[in-house]
Amino acid sequence: MLFTQEHQELRRTIKNFIDSEINPHVDEWEKAGSFPMHEIFKKAGNLGLLGISKPEQYGGMGLDYSFSVVAAEEWGGIHCGGIPMAIGVQTDMCTPALARFGSDELREQFLKPAIAGDMVGCIGVSEVGAGSDVAGLKTTAKKDGDDYVINGSKMWITNSPSADFVCLLANTSDDKPHVNKSLIVVPMDTPGISLSAPLDKLGMRSSETAQIFFDNVRVPQRNRIGHEGAGFMMQMLQFQEERLFGAANMIKGLEHCVDATIAYCKERKTFGSPLIDNQVIHFRMAELQSEIEALRALTYQATELYVAGKDVTKLASMAKLKAGRLGREVTDSCLQYWGGMGFMWDNHVSRAYRDVRLVSIGGGADEIMLGIICKLMGILPGKKKG
Repeated sequence: MLFTQEHQELRRTIKNFIDSEINPHVDEWEKAGSFPMHEIFKKAGNLGLLGISKPEQYGGMGLDYSFSVVAAEEWGGIHCGGIPMAIGVQTDMCTPALARFGSDELREQFLKPAIAGDMVGCIGVSEVGAGSDVAGLKTTAKKDGDDYVINGSKMWITNSPSADFVCLLANTSDDKPHVNKSLIVVPMDTPGISLSAPLDKLGMRSSETAQIFFDNVRVPQRNRIGHEGAGFMMQMLQFQEERLFGAANMIKGLEHCVDATIAYCKERKTFGSPLIDNQVIHFRMAELQSEIEALRALTYQATELYVAGKDVTKLASMAKLKAGRLGREVTDSCLQYWGGMGFMWDNHVSRAYRDVRLVSIGGGADEIMLGIICKLMGILPGKKKG
């Protein structure tokens, strides 16, 4: 993938924003269990960073998706996983279908303020009994006059405590699971919506996460994105961008772990010599950096094809799978070389060790990625290639 001066300027803008507005406060926000989402999103929106590949008529930059992937990679320079994830939910998870298939009225009402940073969005897909199994979700949206009446709940919803709207996937008919679902934009202040207490997570501590409950929540049918029954298809398309974001977002964070570990191993001495002089350590650092470069190459290849209009479901799934597994490998290996210091809660490598574990679960577990890849390779039982 070839980068232009515009790509490099975007990288510089995001890096400067992170260095001045985010990283100096990350430790404080991690301890607090949240960050000032509306304030940070508004500042990012003022810089145009929340609508990079969204239509210009709604405040976006109208650039191709390669710019969004560059942004995702740069957001990985934040010294925690929760804030980049919150940004990714806004840019690559709850708004792609709205931007692509939403009515002009819906885009004016929700997409435009999301791009400006005036509204925070979240994506309502996962449920207690239906995480990676999207087809198995139980939340319903039943027609009543010109409205939908929504009942059910959504679990592990990132951004939900601060969100102004949720892009909700719900069953709108009794048809087969892949054609009975619709995406509906639901304002979070609608009567009948309630939230659990913030969920106490292993990692991603500064990311706000809660369960959402819907009790006879009434919204106009005009809040549906696209035609009824197309929700599953739209969500699968949204997953392509979510998975590319997730893969790209891992790269810089993993590089930071390697760089920080090398610096520590140069300073820390055992038996009179720096740790880095041990061949097992400097060889391992070289090996991990090589794997990170392989992830970068795979992600860039998928992005290039996506920009060209190709279906990158297989490559995006491979990148997501590789990112999750490599994240576990890099952080575990690096933490080991920090010794007792690596077991301290506030160590950035320790934080990354906790945060990256989600990548193999959220947005489709590793096993789901493997199933998708096998299906597209034509090697699932009873499936033919092509």
